[in-house]
Order: sequence, then structure tokens, then C-alpha cells
Amino acid sequence: MASIHLDLGTATWRKSSHSNGSGGDCLEVADGVTGLVPVRDSKRPDGPGLIVHAAAWVPFIESVKAP
Repeated sequence: MASIHLDLGTATWRKSSHSNGSGGDCLEVADGVTGLVPVRDSKRPDGPGLIVHAAAWVPFIESVKAP
């Protein structure tokens, strides 16, 4: 498996619409990386992130939302 290194130091992160003010469900994604979706825990902005291929992002979100 190939390793991808992206400098996300200047990325603009946005919280999930499901995040709340009490510290729960704090998923952030960065926009503007063609073909990829960088994801991180907003409670640990300097911690590790996850890079997801854009083609896998929508099916992933749909599966998480599934009952």
C-alpha cells in the first residue's frame, strides 16, 4: 500500500454538521484536496489524521448513517 504525505498545515478544516457544542462527535474534514478527503478529530488537531479517497467518502458516510 502506498503512503501519502500531505502538508495540511494551511488546510481549512470544517466540523461535521453533526458535531455539537458539548465536545461530542467532533469530526473535521479539509476541503480543497483534489480526489482526497482529509479527516481528523477536532479535539486533537495536532494528532493523526486520515486520508480517504473521495470516491470512498460518500459510500462511507452513507454506511455510517445507515440504521
